[in-house]
Amino acid sequence: MIARYFKHAPFEDIGSIRSWLTTAGYTITCTPFFQSANLPALEEIDLLIVMGGPMSVNDEKRYPWLVPEKQFIRRMIISGKPVLGICLGAQLIAGAMGAKVYPNGVKEIGWFPVHGVSSGGRSVFRFPQSVQAFHWHGETFDLPAGATRIAKSDGCENQAFQLGQSVIGLQFHLETTPQSAQDLVAHCRDELIGAPYIQTETEILSAKPAQYQSINRLMDKILNFLARTA
Repeated sequence: MIARYFKHAPFEDIGSIRSWLTTAGYTITCTPFFQSANLPALEEIDLLIVMGGPMSVNDEKRYPWLVPEKQFIRRMIISGKPVLGICLGAQLIAGAMGAKVYPNGVKEIGWFPVHGVSSGGRSVFRFPQSVQAFHWHGETFDLPAGATRIAKSDGCENQAFQLGQSVIGLQFHLETTPQSAQDLVAHCRDELIGAPYIQTETEILSAKPAQYQSINRLMDKILNFLARTA
């Protein structure tokens, strides 16, 4: 089995997802759009993971590779293969499926709770009632047609959604490790300005190991949920 991940910035990698993929027996491949926009043939991959990045999905003039990337994501979704989008990745899924992506009312940067939204049926992933997740985003999206909202927060109504049986988009980061949190702070600390949903560098980096372990376990559950359709 082959997993492909789309990487939009050198400092935003797949974090704890790498360990899950290795254990599950996937061969890991990558398209680093900041270096090359070469896309694989659809039939070559079994799982697509679309990572975050500092750009907007609407920045097509500045980043022309966003156009073929969204087209590929749409084709992947239509094929029924599993797709996971994280932060920008979730916004790319929404945009690829015709939903509007736009600035959120507030930026969310740091550790803030996300609340699961009740939904019927075993076919929908169930989030915990509350989880302290790691955030770094300033945009949000309307839900794509047919999607189910599965998580929300006080600062952002559409925190996570599921589309069909094999697509999940997350505004927040459950793959974050101590190293990836440090990398984000190092490259994006200019965004750490005083605001209700923006923590300080000290607050962000003072998270205990158990906090990272908790979100990484939840990420594993999401990947296990998606893998059943691979």
